[in-house]
Amino acid sequence: MQTLSLPPESPIDLTTTYIVSPQWLAKHLNSALLVIDCRFSLPEPELGQQQYDSGHIPGAYYLDLNKHLSSPVQDHGGRHPLPNWQTFVDTLNLLGMQSTPQTPVVIYDASRFAFAARLWWMLRYLGHGNVALLDGGIDAWIKAGLPLSRETPPSQVGRFMPQPQADWVVDIDYVRQHKDTPGTVVIDARSADRFRGEREPIDPIAGSVPGAVNYFWKDLSTDAGLLKAPDELAQYWRGVDNADEVIVYCGSGVTACVNLFSQVVAGKPMGKLYPGGWSDWCSYL
Repeated sequence: MQTLSLPPESPIDLTTTYIVSPQWLAKHLNSALLVIDCRFSLPEPELGQQQYDSGHIPGAYYLDLNKHLSSPVQDHGGRHPLPNWQTFVDTLNLLGMQSTPQTPVVIYDASRFAFAARLWWMLRYLGHGNVALLDGGIDAWIKAGLPLSRETPPSQVGRFMPQPQADWVVDIDYVRQHKDTPGTVVIDARSADRFRGEREPIDPIAGSVPGAVNYFWKDLSTDAGLLKAPDELAQYWRGVDNADEVIVYCGSGVTACVNLFSQVVAGKPMGKLYPGGWSDWCSYL
């Protein structure tokens, strides 16, 4: 996939770019660019922080899925409920995030966009469009022979003014009421075996939302973690071109964001996120 190629002196506008190469990022590290590391492991929640401490892209801050990108788990609402938005905004301000002009942000992980896309979606949800993902994540950065750092950048003073897009999110009641409506497509982003209920390694009950269709989030990137080309993504999503409404979920509103990200890259309308996902749905069974 062709990624952004701008001379270093050009203003950084990522609003329609969505993804950048390691080489581009390396040229812009000394500019007014905010880089965020989102590495995480579901089975080993502390691993992402440990990996960051061992070496990260110079100047990058670390945001943890459990601590920064989610709120505490309740009886319902899924394994990774969306965070308290004011708390999240306070965190962004400590990274120096500005709304006017919008700080350019590049996010990366080591999991084929699984966690980086969650943050991408969250920033876009709050009205911050000047944000892109690093193609191939930190593995591509290392493969390119680019340097790592163990230094944690200092806290900053930002002025981020959120503008939430409330209609981007739906809850279980909305899904229940609309899933059988003609023109509505509910998409499960998990692997095919989990979708079919043949295997469930995380949640207590296996299965999927009745009537949902399966679009596995890993199908959107290569084994090397590179995003597929926009025309290939557009072809992948052609099956929902005629839908009036698309709702996307996964286990807990994380990898579903890879699907949403790829829809935007493909030039398609972005679906709505059911953040509770299967972990919320099955909590009522």
